[in-house]
Amino acid sequence: MIATADGGGNLSGAVRRLPLAYLGVVPFFLFATLFLIAPTALLVVGAFQDADGHLTLSNVVGLFHPSILSAYAISLEISAASALSGAIVGFFLAKAIVSGGLPGWVRPAVTTFSGVASNFAGVPLAFAFLATLGRTGLVTWALMEWFGVNLYATGFKLLSFTGLTLTYLYFQIPLMVLILTPALEGLKKEWGEAASILGASSLQYWRMVAFPVLWPSLLGATLLLFANAFGAVATAYALTGSSLNIVTILLYAQIRGDVLHDQNLGYALALGMIVITGFANVGYIWLRGRAERWVK
Repeated sequence: MIATADGGGNLSGAVRRLPLAYLGVVPFFLFATLFLIAPTALLVVGAFQDADGHLTLSNVVGLFHPSILSAYAISLEISAASALSGAIVGFFLAKAIVSGGLPGWVRPAVTTFSGVASNFAGVPLAFAFLATLGRTGLVTWALMEWFGVNLYATGFKLLSFTGLTLTYLYFQIPLMVLILTPALEGLKKEWGEAASILGASSLQYWRMVAFPVLWPSLLGATLLLFANAFGAVATAYALTGSSLNIVTILLYAQIRGDVLHDQNLGYALALGMIVITGFANVGYIWLRGRAERWVK
């Protein structure tokens, strides 16, 4: 509340109150400060300090160690593989429920499952895949018993690059469906009808009309999937332990481990992850802005 005074020092009665709506966003800003801004600031400062609190660049220089570069490379490869695969499968799934002529109950069922599955990760997801595709998992047993196919004899390993990528797809595909469905709904029916009247085939319509409109949404969603996979730690750690050298597991070992314990190097690893995911998220926000122009 703000009150003003006239020349004689008396309150003029002009009172202005802050809108009560601001109270609604206070928990958001409090939560963001305590759990996002403050920890990020701590990581940035810690990345440039040694164990005694002195300024140093040794932690950042340590990121160029071959083992750390290898961890970043594997993480980038897994994130890219799961993002691209999730984007492709998610696109066709979203297109099917939006314009595929499926029964009416299919869309709410798929979107409801996608909302749940996109947030299903960590230890429960790792256990689910071990119980399904592990050496004694249900699918592994069924393939052997019913079809005589030994899945692990083909070279497949759940605790590997392929296995972790496949596990990530469980939440990557539903997330792509949720993000892309509104963009597909934004394609006006009149555009397809006009293209058909002018003699364009379905392939020509998608190549010359739909995809030019959708590409910001497609690329932006793929970047978001990439960032989502790159920052995942609980699923990877619960599934592979230390058998796969990815940056999130290495980060956990540096901060919480007994052998590789170097907390400030862990802060530097986290800073590198923040930079990479930051670029991906900035790209997603910029592309989303371009996509929204077409929707409007």
